[in-house]
Amino acid sequence: MYRPTPGGRNYNHNLSRRAGPRLQRTPESNIMSHFTPPFEIHVHGDVRLRDDVDYAQIQEALKPLWQYTGARSLVDAAPSAYEDEPGIRFDPKEHLLQLCWTVEGDEDFRLAVDEACMSLNDIAAAGAPIEVSFYDLEFDEEDASPDSEARDDFVMCFVGPTPAAIMQVQRDMLVQDVVHLMERHFDASELGEVVVAIDRLFTNRFDALVNSMQLGRPPRGGSGPAGGHGGPRKPRHLH
Repeated sequence: MYRPTPGGRNYNHNLSRRAGPRLQRTPESNIMSHFTPPFEIHVHGDVRLRDDVDYAQIQEALKPLWQYTGARSLVDAAPSAYEDEPGIRFDPKEHLLQLCWTVEGDEDFRLAVDEACMSLNDIAAAGAPIEVSFYDLEFDEEDASPDSEARDDFVMCFVGPTPAAIMQVQRDMLVQDVVHLMERHFDASELGEVVVAIDRLFTNRFDALVNSMQLGRPPRGGSGPAGGHGGPRKPRHLH
């Protein structure tokens, strides 16, 4: 089975700091008792799963994440550090895995996310984006010097049952972002050629893989964005 680059990561840029109160450290929530984790990490996304997938398979797929926290099961790790966030949930009626989950950790959390995304590829029914935001807990805006910056970071991962499904989500998000930016200067009716050019770029990138592995060609166009982050990203997710 073909697996894309771990997590399908292809976006990585700095974000503004997260608003709202920081996590209050307690013995139960301290995932690494021997040192103070330097980041508050937020994982966000909805992944539609195959109809035959059960909770045990989800727990196994997300094992890198809940083991990272030191929990013994997904149930134990599923609640978010923030009460207003749903954490990690599975809707069996919609076959939807919902991620809106905050933990504290270090840079090595990226490896846990990559491993979880690889496993989610095997149970996903459609392509989906997963946002992972790192907020620097060691940066104090009030005490920081004018030329210092927080180590905040943002990674966009993609999962899906096939490379084509993942590419569809990437393509839709790029179209959304580019159109959102260009509509400040051009009418939407003038941007058709831009969308065609984006489709061509994705098709050219994918051709070698399609030819070498006899995979179905990625869809072109589609019914619209499957998800995205067009425009300024909100510092906190609203529910």
